[in-house]
Amino acid sequence: MTKSIRDAKIAILTCPFEPPKPKTKYGLHISSVEDYAKLRQYEKDKFLEMVKQVKDAGANLAICQWGFDDDANHLLMANDLPAVRWVGGPEIELIALATGGRIVPRFSELTAEKLGSAGVVRELSFGTTKERMLVIEDCPNSKAVTIFIRGGNKMIVEEAKRSLHDALCVIRNLVRDNRIVYGGGAAEIACALEVAKEADKISTIEQYAMRAFSDALESIPLALAENSGLSPIQTLASVKSQQLVQDNPRLGIDCMQRGTNDMKEQHVIETLLAKKQQINLATQLVKMILKIDDIRSPGE
Repeated sequence: MTKSIRDAKIAILTCPFEPPKPKTKYGLHISSVEDYAKLRQYEKDKFLEMVKQVKDAGANLAICQWGFDDDANHLLMANDLPAVRWVGGPEIELIALATGGRIVPRFSELTAEKLGSAGVVRELSFGTTKERMLVIEDCPNSKAVTIFIRGGNKMIVEEAKRSLHDALCVIRNLVRDNRIVYGGGAAEIACALEVAKEADKISTIEQYAMRAFSDALESIPLALAENSGLSPIQTLASVKSQQLVQDNPRLGIDCMQRGTNDMKEQHVIETLLAKKQQINLATQLVKMILKIDDIRSPGE
C-alpha cells in the first residue's frame, strides 16, 4: 500500500489471495506453451473474480493474513484495490476488534456487514531508512494507543521505554486513587515525626520498634540530600525542625536548590497509592528477614 485511504472499508481475510489450482483427474500437466498460457489466463480470471468479490462488498482496502505474488499485487493496484499482505494472526485479530470487522475465511462469505471501518489508513516512513509502518486511525472500537519509540541505539530506546513505563504507572495509580502526597521526602519526614510521637505514648518495649521504624523512614530524605550534594544529617535536621515549628508537612528536601523547601511551590508530588505500596513492601521485606533465625552454608 503506497497511499493514504480515508473512510476506509476494510476486508479482513485469512484466505490466501491466490486462485485455486485447476482440478483434473491426473493432476496438473503442462506439455506445451498453449497449456501454460491457458493456465496463466485461468489464474488471472480467478484472481480478478476474487478482486471483484472484495470490491462488490464495498471494500477499498484488503488486509490478508497470507501473502500474494508480484503479479497479484500488480492486478490489485491495477483494479484500484490496495492490499496489505503477511499480517500476523494476533495483529489481524486486533485490527478486527478495533475496526469492528469480521475475519473472513473465504471470499464467497465476504459481505458489507463484515467489513471493518477506519477514518484514515496510511503508511509512514522514517528518515532515510526503509522501515515503514501502517497506521490505522480513528477506529470505532479502539481504546488503545500505540507509542512508537525510536533512538540512536538500543540503550536509548530501552531507557525511553523505562521512562514511559514509569509515567504510565503513575497515571494508572491516579486513575485507581487520585489522592497525592508531596514528594522530596516530605511525606516520609511527616510520617517519621508522627510515628516518633506515638512511640512516646507507649511504655512497653514496643516503643523501640516504633522508633526504629521512624528512623527507617528518614533514610529516604537522607538519601535525597546526599544525592543532591547536601549535608544529609544537617539538611534532614533542618527540615524536621521546620516541619515541627511551622506545622507544615509539605516541607521536604530542596534537591534542585531553588530556595524553598515547600514541595507544593516546587510542584513535586507523588501518588498516595505508590507511597503506600513502597512502605508496605519495605515493611514486609523486613518482616521476612527478621523471621530468619539461622543461616547455614552448604558445607555445614
